[in-house]
Amino acid sequence: MKGGFQSRRAPLLGAYAFLVYAFLYFPIIVLVVYSFNGFGVGGFPPANWTLDWYRQLFTDGALWDAVLNSVIVAAVAVAIALGLGLPAALALDRTDFPGKALFRRLVLLPLILPGIITGLSLLMLFVAVGMKLSLVTITLGHGTALISVATTEIFAGLQKLERAQEEASLDLGANHWKTFWRVTLPNLRVSLIAAGLLIFTLSLDEIAVSFFLIGRDNTLPLEIWSRLRRGITPEINAISTLILFFSIGMILLWYRLRTRLQGAKESAAPLVPASIEGETA
Repeated sequence: MKGGFQSRRAPLLGAYAFLVYAFLYFPIIVLVVYSFNGFGVGGFPPANWTLDWYRQLFTDGALWDAVLNSVIVAAVAVAIALGLGLPAALALDRTDFPGKALFRRLVLLPLILPGIITGLSLLMLFVAVGMKLSLVTITLGHGTALISVATTEIFAGLQKLERAQEEASLDLGANHWKTFWRVTLPNLRVSLIAAGLLIFTLSLDEIAVSFFLIGRDNTLPLEIWSRLRRGITPEINAISTLILFFSIGMILLWYRLRTRLQGAKESAAPLVPASIEGETA
């Protein structure tokens, strides 16, 4: 009886899942298709397939300047967020201090607050200290807003970390600093890479914080937004398609790195105590 009910329900669930995925991904497919449409953004069905919009895109200096600005901002934001998020995650996982529960909630606050609130508050801070708005203020804003992402991702990795290897390192004579560099940090590579890729992607996509902190140089989302105010252009479809394939490539790279790092971690785990013992002998 139960099996018959499930077999009758399966087609409905399949149709529902198809509609959900179509709602999510059909607009993306349309965007990609129209980036090759000879009529630009108009006309249905698409016709006169062409690569002219990509040729125009690669000669658009202002758009590529915005891409370079976004990449620089995202890379520095990753360094800031990981540099501050790692000690915060270690403090949450390894130490007890007054106000720890409050600190843990405050770390998550930038994830909960709307980007408008974060951007406006940072704008007021930079104006108060007399700091001129530029790519530096955007970078500081992105790094500050994304510290919570780094902290939560690394904290989750620390929760799954085998403490036996660290204990073996300390028992064999290594100090806490050497244990951190030789054992803890290598075992956090997967979490660090995951946090870095996520922060990089979120920074490239960030528009709310960037809008309040922008100076004379645009980032890619703000450049696209400013052009969309004058109407959709085929170059926007083309750059969006390139960003889509870049994101897919990053996801595939992440899964490949994760699989290889986890395999290396499992194979190297029995050798860690022996290597530490050899160094401290």
